[in-house]
Order: sequence, then structure tokens, then C-alpha cells
Amino acid sequence: MQPPLVLFDLDNTLVDRRGTLAIWAAEFTAQHGLEDEDQANVLAMVAERAYPSTFDAIRARYRLPVSTAKLWHTYCTDIAALVSCQAGVLDGLEELRAVGWRVGVATNGAADIQRAKLRATGISERVDGVFVSEEADARKPQTRHFALAAARCGTVLGDGGWMVGDNPVNDIGGGRSAGLRTIWIGDGPSWPPDDPEPDHVVPHARAAIDLLLLHSADHTWTAA
Repeated sequence: MQPPLVLFDLDNTLVDRRGTLAIWAAEFTAQHGLEDEDQANVLAMVAERAYPSTFDAIRARYRLPVSTAKLWHTYCTDIAALVSCQAGVLDGLEELRAVGWRVGVATNGAADIQRAKLRATGISERVDGVFVSEEADARKPQTRHFALAAARCGTVLGDGGWMVGDNPVNDIGGGRSAGLRTIWIGDGPSWPPDDPEPDHVVPHARAAIDLLLLHSADHTWTAA
């Protein structure tokens, strides 16, 4: 039997993006001499997802005397320096691989910033593969995104597996459509009442890892 696959979302699943962005926005506005009320506006502009074009808009709005390329490079560097994993997550990824799981990251976003976060936190060294949507223009919840993430881990979706994430549409709905069982990181709003429920709900990534480890205790896999 082939080893099972688990794909993890990155932002607000393996790492705390919301908290990191709040710290970054405060530092950014202070560094560029912006007003206190501008902090919320800058944060809103990067909250959903940030790309170089986002910083082109920030630069124009606040008439910053810095190139877009420089702003983007600094953003990637600063976020990588600030971002962190919850305690036990890195060890948990290693524990999953040690008992035979193929472990991957499936994330939307720009490759520069997502890869910078993966390297800075040490996640990239503890997974079998990573797929970032920008790398092949395939975004969650598209099934192609999950298929490419599985391929990066040396397996295919047809072998089954799990998706762990915080977004009901991109992670849970997309994972289910791709044939994966799902674990929702539900530490915020309640589950949308009209959406099919995930297989499991846990408060954080480490709890999801522990659940998968318990699941694997009832199975035997031969690692490839």
C-alpha cells in the first residue's frame, strides 16, 4: 500500500499570517512616516493576498519615494523575519513523515513571499513537496492545484489523502472536490451553515497533526 498524503495550507494554518501582518503594518507605517490611521489601510491592502502589484498601489497611494521592486523585496524579507509556526508544528511534520506520510504544502499566493516564509520557518526542510499557485497559475480551490501539490510530493490524488486548512472554500471545499478528506482549522468564525462540513474540526495545526498520527496508528504503510 502506498503511503498516505496530507497537504497543509500555509497561511493561518501552519503559520500565523494575521498576527505577522499586523506587526508588519505597524512597522511599515512608522518606517515610511505615515499617519496612524494609515496603518489599517495598509493592512487591508495586503490582508487577502499580497503581490508586487499590491505594493505598486501602496506606493502610488502614499507617494512613497521607493520603487515597487524595493518595497516588494523588503516586504518579503521583513515578513520572513517575523513569521512563526505554532509550537510543535515543525516536530509534528517530522513525526508524520517518520511514520510514513507524504507531507506537502498547498498554498495560494506569490512564490517569492510564500517560499521565503517556508524557508524562514524551516517548514520547507520538513515536507516532501510544496506547490505555490503562482508557479503554474493554478489556485485553490481548483483540483489542478491539489494535483500539482500531490505530484510535488511524489504521489497522485487517486491514492487518496487529506487536506488541512483554515479556508472553508479554498481548502475544505477544494480539497473535498479533489477527493481528499478534510480537516478544518476552526479557531475563528463558525462553519458556514450552507456548506458541507469537513471530516474533522480542530483549533490549530498541531491538533490536526495529532489527529493524523492517531489515524495512522490504525494503518500500516510502506514508505516509498
